[in-house]
Amino acid sequence: MNDIQILRDKLAQRSQRLQEIAAQLKTELFGIEAVVDRVIDSVRAWYVLPELVTRPVIVCLWGLTGTGKTQLVRRLAQLLGFYDRFVEVQMDGFSNGAGWRGAQSISGMLTQSGVREGEPGILVLDEFQRFRTIDNKRNDVRVERYQDVWALLSDGRLPPALSLLGDIEASIAEAAYDAERAEADEAKRRFKLRSWEAKELQRNLKLDEPLMEIMGWSPEQIQQRLRAFRESGQQQWETDYSRLLVFICGNLDEMYEGIATSVDDCDSDADTFHAVTSKLSVIDVKQALNLRFKPEQVARLGNEHVIYPSLSRHAYEQLIVQGCTRYARETADRCGLRFDVDASLREQIYANAVFPAQGTRPLFSSLHAIMGAGLAKAALWALERGAAEGDTVVLAADGRSLIAHWGCQSHAIAAPFEINRLRQRSNPDFRALLAVHEAGHGLVHALLFGRAPQEIKIHVASFEGGYNAYSSRKVWSRRNLLDSICTSLAGRAAELLVFGAELSSSGAESDLRKATEKAAQMLRHLGHGERVGRIDVSVNSEDNLCTDVEASNAPIEALLQAEHARATELLEAHRDALLALIDELVLQGQVTPARFAAVTGLKVNVPEGALDPYANRLAAFREGARRNAALGAGWAA
Repeated sequence: MNDIQILRDKLAQRSQRLQEIAAQLKTELFGIEAVVDRVIDSVRAWYVLPELVTRPVIVCLWGLTGTGKTQLVRRLAQLLGFYDRFVEVQMDGFSNGAGWRGAQSISGMLTQSGVREGEPGILVLDEFQRFRTIDNKRNDVRVERYQDVWALLSDGRLPPALSLLGDIEASIAEAAYDAERAEADEAKRRFKLRSWEAKELQRNLKLDEPLMEIMGWSPEQIQQRLRAFRESGQQQWETDYSRLLVFICGNLDEMYEGIATSVDDCDSDADTFHAVTSKLSVIDVKQALNLRFKPEQVARLGNEHVIYPSLSRHAYEQLIVQGCTRYARETADRCGLRFDVDASLREQIYANAVFPAQGTRPLFSSLHAIMGAGLAKAALWALERGAAEGDTVVLAADGRSLIAHWGCQSHAIAAPFEINRLRQRSNPDFRALLAVHEAGHGLVHALLFGRAPQEIKIHVASFEGGYNAYSSRKVWSRRNLLDSICTSLAGRAAELLVFGAELSSSGAESDLRKATEKAAQMLRHLGHGERVGRIDVSVNSEDNLCTDVEASNAPIEALLQAEHARATELLEAHRDALLALIDELVLQGQVTPARFAAVTGLKVNVPEGALDPYANRLAAFREGARRNAALGAGWAA
């Protein structure tokens, strides 16, 4: 067999191994199948043919907390067989031996690991967003740890810690100074390399001698080694980590601004949040990174940015089934009973434990609180009543408690189901008010934009009220801005239409603020009124802006009045659809896009991300110009 065939067989075997690893990861990590494929593809060249790698391969993983970034790279390293050549660094600087000198640098931690110079290894730089180098005003932030990370990311070759060597030389000079004033033997006894100094000397000078021997060297021996080091070629100075696979993991909050407005939100629909976060791109990543790092540092992170979307409802449901099965099996092994987890309990776990903006951590902690304690109490109850080994206990839920069933007996067990109880609007008047208000917003939005809201809810736990969630737009035309103002005012318009002026509520305050802000932006900043110049209040004496805002107050109010009247007209013209939405919200507490179309009968099929017909208008303008030119030529003839 020739060398080429041997190489082909090697490549085929390693490629097959990567496919097997990808399949294994997908069985263990739910909801991130596309991420797994992207990561496997990113590391393919590094793993299949590492001999061709001449600089570190950098893969950046970005996502909300608890989406499985660190879990993925740890498991990948284990499956690749790199568990002994794997280094994980928490980039906050305090998670890896804060009192250890070597922990102040990446090179020091690599030296202490099983990663050998010039050979492949895996380095994980976790919580990278905490390692910021500029503040919000783009001023430099003092960085005391891991300053060598940028050199490592550049080409994988790290220079020696010359400042440390200088410290050692200073210690030798002090010993020499003392030698002039004391017996030689006494001075020699005073000078002694500390263990960490000897370790750093061994690493930076690439010494083969054992650590204990280096610690016993005299000042003369150390000076001799330092002199030889400085006289050597520059190539020998550097430590070669060019064949590292570097994973950079982090949570860039700035990337999710406008999507996850509050990490306390427990009401967002998982599928809606998943769809929105799936649209984030490398441009969003780089914009967020530019708020934390200098441009040349962002460039060193490369362009292999893998973005984790939030998990879908199906992924959360898979995690719940897996968690319930594990807790039931572990409890059964300890007490001898069997446990069946009813679908009603899984539904309650989802309703009370899934916070899409917070990833999986709230789910895992809630699973432990609900299943860990619940199964133990159910087992104790059944055993006290005579349950025998092999008997089956069914665990269900009714929205307030866990219900254990054994034989013909049942037992209620207290459970932390507060979130779902908080969502319920038991007061019929409050439900009616919220349903009318949110139905008004949702209906007018659909009529004007041709698209159903992403979600409408009145069952909300995180605040007293309800909400509509709408799709974002890349470009806002004047018509879009007016339609947005009209939508904002539609909640108050619906209240006035249904309840009358005397019963219109205070719940429209934020709507009025948003509508006023949008109207002021249109007329004062965007030139959509009679004035073209921007009207603003400036605190910078060098800004030449018009600050005459008084003249625009009356037009703003007139615009708001007109849009409120338009919202009222739309609602009056579609009373049946409004009432159908209200009824759905009163009964179900929410309306999904699919349900919206079924309930209202409206055609709401404008595609996501659609803009106004700018291309058609351009074509019409071009055709008009062509006709005018032809007409002009005819007159000239």
